[in-house]
Amino acid sequence: MSTYPYRNPYEGLSETIDIKAVRDAGFRQHRFDTGAVRLNYVVGPDNGPPLVLLPAQMGTWESYQRVLVPLSRRLRVYALDVRGHGTSSWTPGEYSWKHLGADMTAFLSEVVRSPAVIAGNSSGGLLALWCAANLPDQVAAAILEDAPVFSAEMPRFRDQDRFVYGGLKHLVDTLGDPHHRDLADYFRGLTLPVSETREKRVPDWFVSFLSRRVQAFRTRHPGRPVDIPYFPLKLRLLLKCLSMYDVDFARAFVDGRFYEGLDHADALTHVSCPLLVLHGDWRRVPGRGLVGAMDDEDAARIRRLVPHSRYRKIKANHVIHMSRPRRYVEAVNTFLREDVSGEFAGPARPA
Repeated sequence: MSTYPYRNPYEGLSETIDIKAVRDAGFRQHRFDTGAVRLNYVVGPDNGPPLVLLPAQMGTWESYQRVLVPLSRRLRVYALDVRGHGTSSWTPGEYSWKHLGADMTAFLSEVVRSPAVIAGNSSGGLLALWCAANLPDQVAAAILEDAPVFSAEMPRFRDQDRFVYGGLKHLVDTLGDPHHRDLADYFRGLTLPVSETREKRVPDWFVSFLSRRVQAFRTRHPGRPVDIPYFPLKLRLLLKCLSMYDVDFARAFVDGRFYEGLDHADALTHVSCPLLVLHGDWRRVPGRGLVGAMDDEDAARIRRLVPHSRYRKIKANHVIHMSRPRRYVEAVNTFLREDVSGEFAGPARPA
């Protein structure tokens, strides 16, 4: 039973893809009703076997806009809004790996309907791991893009490497009331450590400026997600995603509800399909712990538990497919060509 009785105000919103290159490449938006939730997704032309993309927490399918077209040249690419995000259903009180796993089970069996490569970023990568461990007949391979393997498990997540935990708690504290929230408040007091002794803080003048712009947009476009086209792409996407995000998703990580259904080490021991681990930048800061998804020991532990896995370090921030799209596409294509058999391998490289 939901303890936070509200729904996504944008669910069922009739919205065409407004990214010209993606639309022109043949991508179309659809919704799938699992019987429990309605999932929004886009799918490209049928140019090959299926690749399913799962964005990070607070992200939507639009975060993949820089890689959808090149990936679709020899794959049928799906990109989802997981429950609680975008125009998919909000399910307050019902967020856990068990719930998201049930969504993926239905989506893969009823929409994709053939073994797929599952590629996820951050929490989407953990969901990809869940799929690889639990749905071996539906998963041809898995790609974990800077996924917080081991670091997003309790008690480490809260007590040791608490930087991300602190960020989620800040999100809940500032935007936790879905009926009365100013998106700009998320940035108020937000800090990022840049060294052991120095941190950056979002200035108050910028928060006030952002608040005015957001309120002006909502006045002009009532009932629409916040999308301010003259902002830089990363900020534009962040604001749009936040406006379409159920903060109870983050609250479930903070209060512990989310973790049901996924033990990271156990899941890795059950991965028999090809596995690619993409690892972005990370560092540690005293008092904050890990700033990033996983450290080198975490990555090494994955390789020990899944000896057949492939590992690739990419100098990039957490959302590799956004910050280094060419490197991401090249890493995915190389993995499919060299490690994934059958139709995913594609044409042989010229001699």
